Amino acid sequence: MFRPFLALTLVLTLGLGAGLYVASNRATGPAIDITQPTHFVGRSAVFQATIEAPRSKLTYVEAVIEQNEEQFLLFSLSRPTEAEIDQDGPDRIRITRPFDRNSHPELRSGTARLRVSAKRPVLFGLRETSSSIAIDVEVRLEPPRISTVSNFHYINHGGAELVVYKISPPDSSSGVRVGDRTYPGYAVPLLGTNNDESLRVALFALLHDQDLDTPINLYARDKAGNEAQAEFDHQRFPKEFRRSQILVSDRFLRQVVPRILERVPDLSDEEPDGSDQEWLDLYLFINDELRRRNRNTLAALAVETTEQMLWEGPFLQLSNSKVESRFADHRTYVHGGREIDQQVHLGFDLASTANAPILAANHGTVIYADYLGIFGNCVIIDHGMGLQTLYAHLASIAVSRGDQVQQNEQLGLSGQTGLAGGDHLHYATLLQGHPVSPVEWWDSHWIEDRILRKLRAALPETSP
Repeated sequence: MFRPFLALTLVLTLGLGAGLYVASNRATGPAIDITQPTHFVGRSAVFQATIEAPRSKLTYVEAVIEQNEEQFLLFSLSRPTEAEIDQDGPDRIRITRPFDRNSHPELRSGTARLRVSAKRPVLFGLRETSSSIAIDVEVRLEPPRISTVSNFHYINHGGAELVVYKISPPDSSSGVRVGDRTYPGYAVPLLGTNNDESLRVALFALLHDQDLDTPINLYARDKAGNEAQAEFDHQRFPKEFRRSQILVSDRFLRQVVPRILERVPDLSDEEPDGSDQEWLDLYLFINDELRRRNRNTLAALAVETTEQMLWEGPFLQLSNSKVESRFADHRTYVHGGREIDQQVHLGFDLASTANAPILAANHGTVIYADYLGIFGNCVIIDHGMGLQTLYAHLASIAVSRGDQVQQNEQLGLSGQTGLAGGDHLHYATLLQGHPVSPVEWWDSHWIEDRILRKLRAALPETSP
């Protein structure tokens, strides 16, 4: 009587065991994802991968770089002290391990394969299932090379300059670093029949608020993260910046502050009590905090520049205009006989007739045409390669964002919007969002000597 039952139990047990065995064969191995590196390995690199083993523990993890039929160990679960292991989820870990030429001196420049393998237990730990993933990478162990092509680089304090140079490999990012400011390099404009993909040009500046002896160097960074820098010949010339005193009257405050409050979203709900002190406090906020925000906007707009050189020849100053204030004038604001603020005026104030037509100084693309805080109604034109011009305090705007404009095309009419007490144009020249002296760009001799001469010398088959 019991024999059939035992036989049935044995059959069920064997069937269950066979089912579990088949299921274990079909079980997937740990899920592996290599997050770093993706394409390149440099002189210094980081290996990072995530490994997920649902409802089980990892029994084996190994990461290697394979090159020239050799394997170089990056990580092993048996020696985890060489890496940082973080819990990245209930069943997932993240492994991070820096490595360089000292830790892996066997690596050579060239192609390589990064492979990660892992195992997890199945069938109650009686068996294991595994998985592996591999990606091809390029090992670059040499820093980029930089060589200067142009010569005679002269830069005025507060002004701009251009340098022509070559980089290798040509897919490196590069440019000029002036202290803590960087100015990207671009593929040379007006290529013509020249096909030298290593040639680059960079406009750069020594800003008015930087020391005259601020370091200036070319830099390059390849896609593997290797960096290099190079000096190039240049001379710097000091400039005297004027100091002026601005008298702030109560009448001016009551004229200017309310119209700005109406146009700035987080100030529009202000309800001044009508006292002179309240108007003064709001003015100081506008002159400082709002001015800072507007400059941040200009820096953000700088990234919208095109890599092409859109402008031609000298830029044009507002015709028949009188200069009321110059670039980098240091202003001390006085109210009621006492100093209340200090700011630097980073453009030219140009006065003509009221509601004078405001014309584009050169060819370019409109990247801003709207109200902008202290600048009031404002138009910004991108001329390519990081160069932009700003037209502020307009009474009206006649162009829209995205418009292609030609030199002398009307942008609007002069006015006194924003932080302006009278009808005039505030005109500024920006390089990567940083104000530079417009005077140089108005000068045909400077354009010829500092820009076009160098391009012709570097590209003899073109005639910019």
